[in-house]
Amino acid sequence: MKLNSEKQETQTNRNSIKLLASSSIVSLWTFLSRVLGLVRDIVFTSLLGAGVALDAYVVITKIPNVFRRIFAEGAFNQAFVPVLSEYKENSDESEVKVLVNNIFGVLSSALFLLTLVVLLVTPAFIFIFAPGFYSEPIKNELATDILRITFPYLLFVSLVAFSGSIMNTYGKFSVPALTPVFYNLTLVVTAVWIAPLYEVPIYAIAWGMFAAGCIQLLIQIYPLLKLKLFPSFSFNLNHPGVRKVLYLMIPGVIAGGVSQLNMLVDTILASFLPTGSPTWLYVSDRLMQLPLGIFAIAIGTVILPKLSSLHQNSDQEGFSKTMDWSLRLVMLIAIPSILGLVLLSEPIILTLFERGEFLATDTTQASYSLIALALGLIAFMLLKVLTPSFFARQNPQTPLKVALASMIVNAFLAWLLAFYLGLNHVGLAMASSIAAYFSISILLFILLKNKIYEVQKGWIVFLGRIVMACLLMALIVHFMNIETFAWRELEQAERFIRLLLVIISAIAGYLAMLWLLGLRLAHLKG
Repeated sequence: MKLNSEKQETQTNRNSIKLLASSSIVSLWTFLSRVLGLVRDIVFTSLLGAGVALDAYVVITKIPNVFRRIFAEGAFNQAFVPVLSEYKENSDESEVKVLVNNIFGVLSSALFLLTLVVLLVTPAFIFIFAPGFYSEPIKNELATDILRITFPYLLFVSLVAFSGSIMNTYGKFSVPALTPVFYNLTLVVTAVWIAPLYEVPIYAIAWGMFAAGCIQLLIQIYPLLKLKLFPSFSFNLNHPGVRKVLYLMIPGVIAGGVSQLNMLVDTILASFLPTGSPTWLYVSDRLMQLPLGIFAIAIGTVILPKLSSLHQNSDQEGFSKTMDWSLRLVMLIAIPSILGLVLLSEPIILTLFERGEFLATDTTQASYSLIALALGLIAFMLLKVLTPSFFARQNPQTPLKVALASMIVNAFLAWLLAFYLGLNHVGLAMASSIAAYFSISILLFILLKNKIYEVQKGWIVFLGRIVMACLLMALIVHFMNIETFAWRELEQAERFIRLLLVIISAIAGYLAMLWLLGLRLAHLKG
C-alpha cells in the first residue's frame, strides 16, 4: 500500500511539473505577445489620441473580437477539446481524422455565412452594437467602413483557434501560444510604417488587422501537417462527434455569448459617453490583460485537456488536485498584480501612453478605470480556471446559467454606476468587476458543494505568505514611487527606467519574502 501511495504521489508530481512547464511555455509566448500588444497600443494612442477615429476602431473591432471569443477561444474550444480528447483516448487515428474534418467543415461553413451576413447588413450591426455612433455622421461612416474591413478576421482567427485546440489536445502548446505574436507584430509594423502614409490612418490599421488574420492562419499549416491532422472539408451534422461538440457548444455559445454580451453592453453604453471614454476603457483593459492573458489564460489553456483526460479516466482525486494547483497559481499571481496595478496605475499609463495626441487628462481618466478593473482581476483570472472544469466534465449548462445571471447583474450595475450615479466609464469598469466576482462565487460554491473540487491542505499558510509578501511589496512601491508631476518632469527614457526599477524591485521583494517565509518551487508541483 505504501509503495503504491509513493508511486501515485510521484506520478502526481510529474504531472504537475509537466503542467507547470507547459504553462510556462504558454506564458512566455503570451508575455511576448502582450508586450508587442502594448507597443501596438502605444503607437495607436500616440498616432490617433483618444479621439473619434480610435474610439470608432476600439468599439467596432470589439464586435469581431466578441464573436471570436465565443466561436474560437470560448465555447468552441471548451466543447471541442473534451470530445477530441475522448476520441484520442478511445478511438483510432482514422476516426480522429474524420472528426477533425467534419468539425472543420461545420465551423468554416457557419463562420463564412455569418461573415457574409455582417458584410451585407453592416449598418444594422452598427446600429445594434454602437447606437451612440449612429447620430454622429463621421463616427458612423468610420465605424461602418472599419467593420466591413475587419469582420472577416473572425473567420481567420476562429480557424486558428480550431488548429490550436488540436495542438493543445496533443500536448503541443508552443505554436498556438506563439501565433498572437504575429498578430501584434503585423499591427505594429502597419501603424508605424504604413498608417502615417494614409490620409485617414485608421483605415490602414483596419487592413492591418485583416492581414494579421491571414498570416496567423498560414502559420498553422505546417504543425497540423506534422501531426497528420491537417483538415479537409467534410460536412456531416449526423457524425456522433459533431453532434456531441454541438451539444456542448450551443449552451457554451450562449454562456460565452452572455459573458461577451457583458462586454458588448459596456461597448454600447460607452458609445453614449463623452468622446474618449471607449479609448480610456480600452487602455485600462489592455493593461489588465497582461497578467490575465499571460498567466490565467495560459493556465486555463493547459489544464482543459488535462482535466478532460482525468475525467475520461474517472480520476476524481487527480481532477480536484489539478484544480487546486491551478487556483493556487492564480492567487500567487493575481494578488500582487492587483496591488501593483492599483498603486502604479497613473505612472504606468503616463509612462506608456502619454505622448503625441494622448494627453494628461486621458492619463488621469484611464487610470481611474484601470483601478476599477484591477480590483476585479482575481475574479477575471479565476473565471478562466473555473469554467474549464465544467466543460472538461461536459457540463456546459451550469456556466450558462451563471453567465445569464451575471449578465443581468452587469447590465443593471452598468446603468446604475455609469449613468444614474454619473461615474461614466469608471462605472462600466466597476460593474464588470463586481459581475465577475458574482460569477466565481456561484461557480466555486457549486464545485465545492458537489465535491468536484475539494480544498487541499495548506491554503491558510499559503495565503498568509502571499499577504506578508504583498505588504513588503507595497512598502517598496510606496517609497520608490514619486508624485505625478515629478514623473512628468522626467525625460521619456528616464520614466521607463524608473518605472522598470520600481516594478522589478517590487517583484524581487515579493519573491524574496515568499522565499524567506518558506515557499519553494516544490510547493507548486502538486
